[in-house]
Amino acid sequence: MPEFDVHEVHSLWVPANQEEAYDAVMAVAAREVRLFRPLMRLRTFGRSERVLAPQAPLLEEMLKIGFTQLAERPGEEIVVGAIGRFWSPTGNRPIAAPDFSTFAEPGYAKAAMNFRVTPDGDGSRITTETRVVGTDAEATKKFRRYWFAIRLGSGAIRRSWLKAIRRRLSEG
Repeated sequence: MPEFDVHEVHSLWVPANQEEAYDAVMAVAAREVRLFRPLMRLRTFGRSERVLAPQAPLLEEMLKIGFTQLAERPGEEIVVGAIGRFWSPTGNRPIAAPDFSTFAEPGYAKAAMNFRVTPDGDGSRITTETRVVGTDAEATKKFRRYWFAIRLGSGAIRRSWLKAIRRRLSEG
Protein backbone atom coordinates (compact mmCIF):
# COMPACT_ATOMS: atom_id res chain seq x y z
CA MET A 1 0.00 0.00 0.00
CA PRO A 2 2.03 2.94 -1.21
CA GLU A 3 -0.58 5.41 0.10
CA PHE A 4 -1.80 5.25 3.68
CA ASP A 5 -3.41 7.38 6.36
CA VAL A 6 -1.64 5.88 9.37
CA HIS A 7 1.29 3.57 9.81
CA GLU A 8 3.47 2.09 12.49
CA VAL A 9 6.86 0.37 12.29
CA HIS A 10 8.63 -1.78 14.88
CA SER A 11 11.79 -3.85 14.57
CA LEU A 12 13.98 -6.11 16.67
CA TRP A 13 17.37 -7.70 16.17
CA VAL A 14 17.56 -11.43 16.82
CA PRO A 15 20.63 -13.70 17.10
CA ALA A 16 19.54 -16.04 14.29
CA ASN A 17 20.11 -16.35 10.58
CA GLN A 18 17.47 -15.10 8.18
CA GLU A 19 15.92 -18.52 7.52
CA GLU A 20 15.59 -19.40 11.22
CA ALA A 21 14.16 -15.96 12.00
CA TYR A 22 11.61 -16.20 9.18
CA ASP A 23 10.57 -19.67 10.32
CA ALA A 24 9.99 -18.24 13.81
CA VAL A 25 7.89 -15.39 12.37
CA MET A 26 5.70 -17.94 10.62
CA ALA A 27 5.46 -20.29 13.64
CA VAL A 28 4.81 -18.00 16.62
CA ALA A 29 1.42 -18.71 18.19
CA ALA A 30 -1.15 -16.38 19.79
CA ARG A 31 -0.38 -17.80 23.26
CA GLU A 32 3.25 -16.70 22.83
CA VAL A 33 2.33 -13.07 22.15
CA ARG A 34 1.71 -12.08 25.74
CA LEU A 35 -0.36 -8.97 25.09
CA PHE A 36 -2.35 -10.26 22.14
CA ARG A 37 -5.22 -12.04 23.87
CA PRO A 38 -5.77 -9.56 26.73
CA LEU A 39 -5.79 -6.55 24.39
CA MET A 40 -8.05 -8.29 21.89
CA ARG A 41 -10.47 -9.17 24.72
CA LEU A 42 -10.43 -5.52 25.75
CA ARG A 43 -11.17 -4.47 22.16
CA THR A 44 -14.21 -6.76 22.03
CA PHE A 45 -15.36 -5.85 25.55
CA GLY A 46 -14.57 -9.35 26.81
CA ARG A 47 -16.54 -10.98 24.02
CA SER A 48 -14.42 -12.80 21.52
CA GLU A 49 -15.93 -12.43 18.06
CA ARG A 50 -13.65 -15.03 16.58
CA VAL A 51 -11.69 -17.60 18.47
CA LEU A 52 -8.06 -18.08 17.53
CA ALA A 53 -6.48 -21.40 18.35
CA PRO A 54 -3.86 -20.38 20.96
CA GLN A 55 -1.37 -23.10 19.92
CA ALA A 56 -1.61 -22.52 16.16
CA PRO A 57 0.64 -20.11 14.25
CA LEU A 58 -0.89 -16.66 14.67
CA LEU A 59 -0.47 -15.62 11.04
CA GLU A 60 -2.29 -18.79 9.91
CA GLU A 61 -5.10 -18.08 12.36
CA MET A 62 -5.42 -14.52 11.09
CA LEU A 63 -5.98 -15.89 7.59
CA LYS A 64 -8.92 -17.91 8.94
CA ILE A 65 -10.69 -14.85 10.40
CA GLY A 66 -10.75 -12.55 7.42
CA PHE A 67 -7.18 -11.55 6.67
CA THR A 68 -5.78 -12.47 3.30
CA GLN A 69 -2.19 -13.10 2.29
CA LEU A 70 -1.25 -10.27 -0.04
CA ALA A 71 2.33 -11.25 -0.83
CA GLU A 72 5.19 -13.44 0.27
CA ARG A 73 8.84 -13.68 -0.53
CA PRO A 74 9.56 -16.99 1.25
CA GLY A 75 12.29 -16.68 3.82
CA GLU A 76 12.20 -12.88 3.65
CA GLU A 77 8.77 -11.25 3.92
CA ILE A 78 5.06 -11.94 4.33
CA VAL A 79 2.27 -9.37 3.91
CA VAL A 80 -1.31 -9.86 5.12
CA GLY A 81 -4.25 -7.52 4.85
CA ALA A 82 -7.87 -7.05 5.78
CA ILE A 83 -10.69 -4.75 4.83
CA GLY A 84 -13.21 -3.76 7.44
CA ARG A 85 -14.82 -1.20 9.67
CA PHE A 86 -12.23 -1.67 12.40
CA TRP A 87 -13.57 1.23 14.47
CA SER A 88 -16.72 -0.77 15.16
CA PRO A 89 -16.19 -2.54 18.53
CA THR A 90 -18.84 -5.17 17.83
CA GLY A 91 -19.90 -6.85 14.65
CA ASN A 92 -16.63 -6.09 12.90
CA ARG A 93 -16.16 -8.50 10.05
CA PRO A 94 -12.98 -7.91 8.04
CA ILE A 95 -13.57 -8.63 4.38
CA ALA A 96 -11.06 -10.62 2.39
CA ALA A 97 -11.38 -8.76 -0.91
CA PRO A 98 -10.56 -10.67 -4.07
CA ASP A 99 -8.56 -7.67 -5.22
CA PHE A 100 -7.31 -5.85 -2.16
CA SER A 101 -5.45 -3.13 -4.03
CA THR A 102 -8.46 -1.92 -6.03
CA PHE A 103 -11.14 -2.29 -3.34
CA ALA A 104 -12.73 1.16 -3.00
CA GLU A 105 -16.24 0.67 -1.56
CA PRO A 106 -16.93 3.70 0.65
CA GLY A 107 -17.05 3.29 4.42
CA TYR A 108 -14.16 0.87 4.91
CA ALA A 109 -10.50 0.86 5.79
CA LYS A 110 -7.83 -1.32 4.25
CA ALA A 111 -5.10 -2.55 6.60
CA ALA A 112 -1.87 -4.25 5.59
CA MET A 113 0.77 -5.66 7.92
CA ASN A 114 4.08 -7.25 7.05
CA PHE A 115 6.95 -9.04 8.70
CA ARG A 116 10.28 -8.63 6.91
CA VAL A 117 13.47 -10.41 7.89
CA THR A 118 16.85 -9.09 6.75
CA PRO A 119 20.39 -10.15 7.62
CA ASP A 120 21.97 -7.83 10.20
CA GLY A 121 25.48 -8.52 11.45
CA ASP A 122 25.63 -11.87 13.23
CA GLY A 123 21.84 -12.17 13.22
CA SER A 124 18.75 -10.80 11.58
CA ARG A 125 16.48 -7.81 11.91
CA ILE A 126 12.76 -8.49 11.98
CA THR A 127 10.63 -5.51 11.04
CA THR A 128 6.85 -5.26 11.09
CA GLU A 129 4.97 -2.41 9.52
CA THR A 130 1.25 -1.72 9.63
CA ARG A 131 -0.39 0.62 7.12
CA VAL A 132 -4.05 1.62 6.98
CA VAL A 133 -5.97 3.71 4.45
CA GLY A 134 -9.65 4.67 4.40
CA THR A 135 -11.66 4.15 1.25
CA ASP A 136 -13.29 7.57 1.60
CA ALA A 137 -12.95 10.72 3.72
CA GLU A 138 -15.54 9.62 6.30
CA ALA A 139 -13.93 6.18 6.77
CA THR A 140 -10.54 7.85 7.13
CA LYS A 141 -11.94 10.19 9.78
CA LYS A 142 -13.51 7.28 11.71
CA PHE A 143 -10.36 5.20 11.48
CA ARG A 144 -8.12 8.04 12.64
CA ARG A 145 -10.29 8.50 15.76
CA TYR A 146 -10.14 4.75 16.36
CA TRP A 147 -6.36 4.76 15.78
CA PHE A 148 -5.92 7.51 18.34
CA ALA A 149 -7.62 5.24 20.89
CA ILE A 150 -5.84 1.97 20.01
CA ARG A 151 -2.45 3.09 18.70
CA LEU A 152 -0.59 2.40 21.93
CA GLY A 153 -2.19 -1.04 22.29
CA SER A 154 -1.50 -1.85 18.66
CA GLY A 155 2.14 -0.94 19.10
CA ALA A 156 2.32 -2.96 22.32
CA ILE A 157 0.99 -6.02 20.49
CA ARG A 158 3.54 -5.64 17.68
CA ARG A 159 6.42 -5.26 20.16
CA SER A 160 5.13 -8.23 22.16
CA TRP A 161 4.88 -10.23 18.93
CA LEU A 162 8.50 -9.44 18.06
CA LYS A 163 9.62 -10.45 21.56
CA ALA A 164 7.70 -13.73 21.22
CA ILE A 165 9.61 -14.43 18.01
CA ARG A 166 12.91 -13.72 19.81
CA ARG A 167 11.91 -16.00 22.74
CA ARG A 168 10.98 -18.77 20.31
CA LEU A 169 14.42 -18.48 18.72
CA SER A 170 16.27 -18.50 22.03
CA GLU A 171 14.31 -21.55 23.26
CA GLY A 172 14.73 -23.47 20.01
